[in-house]
Amino acid sequence: MTRPGAEVHLGVFFQGVNHTTIWSDPESGSQTDFASFERVARTAERGLFDAFFLGEGLRLRESRGRLHDLDVVGRPDAITQLAALAAVTERIGLVATQNTTYNDPVDLARRLASLDVLSGGRAAWNVVTTDNAWTGENFRRGGYLDHARRYDRAEQVLATARRIWDAWPDADRPDGSVARVEAHGDLLDVAIDPTTPRSPQGHPVIFQAGDSAQGRDFAARSADVIFSRHGSVLADALEFAADIRARAVAAGRPEDDVKIFPGTAIVVGDTPAEAEEKARWVARQQVTPATALHVVGTIWAEDLSGYDPDGPLPAHDPVVAELGGEGGSSTTGARTHEVAARWRALAEAEGLSIRDLVIRVSGERGFVGTPSAVADRLVRFVRTGSVDGFNISPWIIPSGLDDIVDRVVPELQERGAYRTAYTGTTLREHLGLRAPLTRRGAGAADAREAALAGV
Repeated sequence: MTRPGAEVHLGVFFQGVNHTTIWSDPESGSQTDFASFERVARTAERGLFDAFFLGEGLRLRESRGRLHDLDVVGRPDAITQLAALAAVTERIGLVATQNTTYNDPVDLARRLASLDVLSGGRAAWNVVTTDNAWTGENFRRGGYLDHARRYDRAEQVLATARRIWDAWPDADRPDGSVARVEAHGDLLDVAIDPTTPRSPQGHPVIFQAGDSAQGRDFAARSADVIFSRHGSVLADALEFAADIRARAVAAGRPEDDVKIFPGTAIVVGDTPAEAEEKARWVARQQVTPATALHVVGTIWAEDLSGYDPDGPLPAHDPVVAELGGEGGSSTTGARTHEVAARWRALAEAEGLSIRDLVIRVSGERGFVGTPSAVADRLVRFVRTGSVDGFNISPWIIPSGLDDIVDRVVPELQERGAYRTAYTGTTLREHLGLRAPLTRRGAGAADAREAALAGV
């Protein structure tokens, strides 16, 4: 699926929980002050980005019953934060990560619609699921949702939200009546008279980030954009894109109906050598000694804080423990022995310490090079059809987008592969999306939405 004239689309991902933001650098700003969010959003808008994507967690992460103390605390609610950003930006889309497991669909649909209306059609919802009990303890119904059912509830919540958004009358409906919405699924029970009108883009844009087979099917049936992790190795990205497009067609949608935006990082330098040296420094700053011990500790299922991060991996085998949803986030079960064996072999072959190993296995680096070389690679990914754009995670806040906007974007524009001005006012227009799924008339997708919502 080659696209010779396709343009690169960019978004920025202001993460909610992560170890990839460098906290210790003197240039690092606050992760919670509004000024940081405003600077990143304004910089992205100056760079003509499609969207500002905000991560969110409903509770501090835990592992084996203990708080993970390497995360951000004190961050405001995502929709509230984006509402404030709507007032200081004009065109950039505003993507709120919102959980379907614990949020009430009526309240969530109303808040997202409100953001969409007050921003003039720039809102989006990153649909996420949670299946652990320590998050559920913060909510009245408590408990945790069985892992296999998390997407069942997500589809019911999303289908219900769409029906609520569709219930507001069209401008040409003579009586102006609002249709009552009732949805009676096995995981929710709703009866509501909607109170919020639709925005110029009809519905908030739907993002989804699941990578399991179930998550991919959900995205292919229901999402406008899938936020993937397949965006640095071209062959891998092409394989992922082919799979998503096949699933979209199987769901009764056009092949190109789901846009693909992998998360990535970009490090640029004046020369290739300078960029590589900078990338090595960034990686080492991202994986602090405490982070390295925590990552290895999730595999060994024990507290390794007493170990030397610059020393070898534990000599003993991991403890195998099936913690289940109530236990927190860690890698458990027989897979721990497989991972530990692979890591030991790699560490021995390359002489790696705990910290060096974690840096080595931390995943794809993203794009590293001169601005010209990075631009060439971004264009290649988009024009081969492997992705539609990239969601960039800055490695430092709030200045992490400056090099990209000031140095990479002009290179893309010189190649005729990036907009030189916004041509629309809504996020749906920026992304080149069709009308919302339920606003296209009768069809397989509409029938499925209605069935999921209990109609």
